[in-house]
Amino acid sequence: MTTANTASQLPYRPCAGMMVINKHNHVFVGRRIDMVSQYWQMPQGGIDPGEQPLDAALRELMEEIGTQQVELLHSLQEWIEYDLPEDLVGKVWKGKYRGQKQKWFLFRFLGENSDINIATKHAEFAEWKWSPPENLVSEIVPFKRDIYETIVTKFSPFF
Repeated sequence: MTTANTASQLPYRPCAGMMVINKHNHVFVGRRIDMVSQYWQMPQGGIDPGEQPLDAALRELMEEIGTQQVELLHSLQEWIEYDLPEDLVGKVWKGKYRGQKQKWFLFRFLGENSDINIATKHAEFAEWKWSPPENLVSEIVPFKRDIYETIVTKFSPFF
């Protein structure tokens, strides 16, 4: 069992987060395949040792949504951190991390919906949709809502 004191000593997992918007400025979100939930999330994934955050973001897009038909519009200079809820520390990521530090990228999707394939080798999502940015915060799992508020605020001038 991981205590709050032990959790605070764990590192953050380096992660790339991707906000992918379509021509209507709606955001790609998916429901995770590994849990039954009403929550949606944007693609994200770990940054491998020695990998650059943008390279990780593009790799993760291919792994999670089956396409890299995007153009980079903006990226955040800062890392955004979040802590897992206490009941998840020790269970997620083999108990190695207390949460994630994320580098976020905003991409414009250049393809057609038919170019998106979530049935990839590393499938993350059971289903997906395009969501208006104003819905993102209410659609995400509660412990990530502050991060999503920050991301929407910082990226909205680029929509």
